[in-house]
Amino acid sequence: MTAVLPTARVATPRPPVAIHDRRDAAVRLGALGLLWLSLLLVTYWWVAAGGVQDLTTWTGALTSTGRITGLVASVLLLAQVLLMARLPLLEKAFGQDRLAHQHRLVGFTSFNLMLAHVGLITWGYAAGSLAATPATLWSLTVDYPGMLLAVAGTLCLALVAVTSIRAARGRLRYESWHLLHLYAYLGVGLALPHQLWTGQEFLTSRGATIFWWTAWAAAAGAILVWRVALPLWRSVRHRLRVTSVHDEGDGVVSVYLTGRRLDLLGAEAGQFFQWRFLTGPGWTRAHPYSLSAAPDGRSLRISVKALGDGSAELAAVRPGTRVLVEGPYGRLSARARARRKVALIGAGVGVTPLRALAEGLDYAPGDAVLLYRFRDRPLFEREFHVLARERGLQVLWLPGRRRSATSWLGANAGTVDDATALGHWVPDLAERDVYVCGPDAWADDVRRSALALGLPPDRFHVESFGW
Repeated sequence: MTAVLPTARVATPRPPVAIHDRRDAAVRLGALGLLWLSLLLVTYWWVAAGGVQDLTTWTGALTSTGRITGLVASVLLLAQVLLMARLPLLEKAFGQDRLAHQHRLVGFTSFNLMLAHVGLITWGYAAGSLAATPATLWSLTVDYPGMLLAVAGTLCLALVAVTSIRAARGRLRYESWHLLHLYAYLGVGLALPHQLWTGQEFLTSRGATIFWWTAWAAAAGAILVWRVALPLWRSVRHRLRVTSVHDEGDGVVSVYLTGRRLDLLGAEAGQFFQWRFLTGPGWTRAHPYSLSAAPDGRSLRISVKALGDGSAELAAVRPGTRVLVEGPYGRLSARARARRKVALIGAGVGVTPLRALAEGLDYAPGDAVLLYRFRDRPLFEREFHVLARERGLQVLWLPGRRRSATSWLGANAGTVDDATALGHWVPDLAERDVYVCGPDAWADDVRRSALALGLPPDRFHVESFGW
């Protein structure tokens, strides 16, 4: 382990702007408040329609409980769609990792409530008889308007839920998982006719009807605008093309791109895009890759390790290849910063967004430190040496395999515990913003060490490799 100490001048950086923190906190609070208000509103309509009174009988309780679980599931399902819609306001306020966590929590909760809704409603319509429930389910499916579509939608959502379980995700290629995950949109769309045609609480009042139609239209509009129209418009406007591909070694390649008016793309160091390289079959599947160099308004660079079909094919991409993009996304950028000093902690190819941050952030000599754990040889070694010499970046190399399953340090770090080692290398860690990128479990170990040293949780910014 060695440290490259600063030896050169850098202009005094602009102080971090806390206004983003206040705005983002207000957006997060507003989003949470809107969700709870929606849940309270549909609960009110359930009560007004006799939901509580129906609980006095066994069959009435089954049916009424089935209705409220269906209402809550519908609200959460729409919230899940909005979390997937890449709304810029939410992206900037939450960041991709927090959005992914909320999406997963809301998604599984809505799916479980949806199953409870189907089971309880059917059981209630079967007069509380379990033996009659299968026949009742069949009757409801074939006789009620929209129910066949609802069954198809439920099967689509079940497919998404099953493949989102960690054990199942680990057995799927990213490309397969991404394709299957798109069935969530189909599932939500197929459920709409059933809910609006036969749902009692959807039709009880003009206010309820307006609420549900508006909510569904907003969710559909958000997907069409932010996931379809805006990426297509940006891709056409900026006309991104590959200029060259450079082999970085150890299965990593850097792809250099240029385009038109990239200064208007709005990209920041540390962010990522969803990329589609128009090279033939498979171009429809987007892959998330972080920028590995600070954008300069004229060119972009990503650096990718061959870990799947899409990433492995990048080494063969030819100069001139057209590229479609979605983004920029992520909060692992200057937007999240509130402290003068920063610490960048990365593992393996996870150092790529940190490399961009080391170049793009404002800092004085000694105010930025990079801790980089790698197995055999570091990426961007020469570039980090240049940043150390010209910008005053402190670099700590942490070579070797991970010394244990519960440690984020390399085998060469000795036997001292993680938090003690981190505190030795960065004594003032609690006074910094900490940016981390690496595998999920590894990043969690870094978080525990940082929090043990007194770092406030909101000053820990992470971008993980989870999907």
